Amino acid sequence: MSTAPVFLRRLSLACTLAAGALASVGSYAETTLERIQSTGTVRIGYANEAPFAYTETSGKVTGESPEIATQIFTKMGVKKIEPVLTEWGALIPGLRAGRFDVIAAGMYITPPRCQQVIFTDPHYQIPDTLLVKKGNPKNLHSYADVKNNPDVKLAIMSGTAEMGYARAEGVAEEQIVQVPDTTAQLQAVRAGRADASVGTALTMKGLAAKGGDAVEAITDFKDDPSHIGYGALAFRPEDKDLRDAVNQQLKDWLGGTEHLATVKPFGFDKSNVTDKTAAELCKQ
Repeated sequence: MSTAPVFLRRLSLACTLAAGALASVGSYAETTLERIQSTGTVRIGYANEAPFAYTETSGKVTGESPEIATQIFTKMGVKKIEPVLTEWGALIPGLRAGRFDVIAAGMYITPPRCQQVIFTDPHYQIPDTLLVKKGNPKNLHSYADVKNNPDVKLAIMSGTAEMGYARAEGVAEEQIVQVPDTTAQLQAVRAGRADASVGTALTMKGLAAKGGDAVEAITDFKDDPSHIGYGALAFRPEDKDLRDAVNQQLKDWLGGTEHLATVKPFGFDKSNVTDKTAAELCKQ
């Protein structure tokens, strides 16, 4: 009996398997973590909001989050950090579109954001406050004070958690002045387009220092304790391996001497360190 048909069938099967293996290799997509490891470069998205992330007059990008990202990625063998400036409201869309690999902007972990990105565990906790005209002429100490005076305007940076907080507390849409960044928040109050701006206590204190005698950050803002912000680095959902690698580095580093020295110039200290996790904050 001839063995040719059997041989041909085996040859055909071998060719099919080989072609499948080559197709599998050809269709393999390099992960973001693998690309970062092979190129030694990571792109970080940020928005100008001191002290979390901002561009100095010299052109250097700094702030609590970019400096933490630089330290962590350096420990992972990354040689080059490429900052990508964008408006706050475009950070998540920019990340998902691939304009950068990680958001390093002090972004709060909130359940709605957890539906779009994945976070490391938080590297800080901080409350909010108001920036007002000197002397606080409208006597504003809470979102309720804003809500109860329909003539009051509140400047809020687009895309921030504070936008949701204000609406949830009953502040009317016509009372909200949406602005692209913190510089615009300061300008709105100084120019009288808004009676107050709301944001993190450190940010508002920083704006008050820039604004001179015309404005001040109040020290007795009455807010829901659940509004305490927990900031973290954010990644695309498909980059879980990258997020996990960064998270492991943070776990061993946060709260230590090097971490506290890194964030001290931006007003952060041990009181801002938290043991909350992204998993529990995403469920709130």
